[in-house]
Amino acid sequence: MPLDNNAASAYTLCRHVSAYTIFPPTPAALGITIYDIAEKAGVSIATVSRVFNDSPRVSDKTRDRVMNVAAELGYQPHASARSLARRRTEIVSAVIPMITNYFFTEVLRGVQDRMAETDFDLLVFSARTLDEVEIQLDRALHRGRSAGVLLFSTPLMNGMVERLTESGQPVVLVDSFHPAFDSISTDNRRGGEMAGEHLIEIGCTSPAMIMASPDSRPAADRKEGFLSILREAGIPADDNYVVSSSEGLNHGYSEKSGYEAAKKLLATGLRPDGIFVTSDIQALGVMEALREMDYEIPADVRIVGFDDIVVSKYIGLTTLRQPMYEMGSTAVRKLMDRLTTPDRPVSHTVFSPHLVTRLTSGGAVANGSAITVRTPG
Repeated sequence: MPLDNNAASAYTLCRHVSAYTIFPPTPAALGITIYDIAEKAGVSIATVSRVFNDSPRVSDKTRDRVMNVAAELGYQPHASARSLARRRTEIVSAVIPMITNYFFTEVLRGVQDRMAETDFDLLVFSARTLDEVEIQLDRALHRGRSAGVLLFSTPLMNGMVERLTESGQPVVLVDSFHPAFDSISTDNRRGGEMAGEHLIEIGCTSPAMIMASPDSRPAADRKEGFLSILREAGIPADDNYVVSSSEGLNHGYSEKSGYEAAKKLLATGLRPDGIFVTSDIQALGVMEALREMDYEIPADVRIVGFDDIVVSKYIGLTTLRQPMYEMGSTAVRKLMDRLTTPDRPVSHTVFSPHLVTRLTSGGAVANGSAITVRTPG
């Protein structure tokens, strides 16, 4: 999530691997977590949690090893966290829109694998629209009696911030952002910029964009980045070259949405030589529409998607890869850290997208055996 100058000055940016973790500037931001203790002690995080919560399911030898490592690292279990752990149910709730979407399937896989390392069970609340998200969130907070909530791709509106705060449950936002809550996201604006840069670099002079619903914050950020690059290059970047989905279901992230948007774009008489699509699943529909209208890809039009879902490499789709599995895994880690150390500073992890060039933009062969991956500069 790009920060404006004022917001940027309020944060310290620490880069690690392919992610940016942003913490309010405080020494506690670099504090030890139960993951550090588990790694050094050679046990699982579930075992560390049992030790700190005085569970009888841990041997004296293991308990001593964990406590010695904790003392060595200067870690002090939070008293209120231990008290809460004894009262709560061992359930984590995940509120997920578009659960059948390829993106969420992969993110959820990361969540499930990381959850398997803990003592918690996962309870999933699925939704198709923003209205349903609010209903399911209410169920997760008040009926699920969960220890914490993972909230996916949902803009916080209509008093949702107050409801989340008043619930007293730790919350981690996934594919979203709010300064009051821990979050995981991708730099969607930068991804849009990279798509524009790539299409211009390969010679496109009249690129267009097919996006999901404007209500989708990730899609809106990708649009903002894409159009900014076109403007810098002196290429028309008005709304005539952007077709957004009007499909309420799944925010327009579907093959049908991409198919219909491509038909609508070409019906205007515009003849783009490149198209940036805000998700790979939409790009599948775009490609089908182009083939029906006798366009050759990439000879007549180049295509760039976003996500890098599994099917993309088999159809040779150039795309912006975001680490979906890692996003899910990192979200669980943040939630476990928040449960163990409630007073730790709020943190925001922003992953960097990577450009993967394949057949649809004139790159490698369709089976994906030879691809080019570019890290943003």
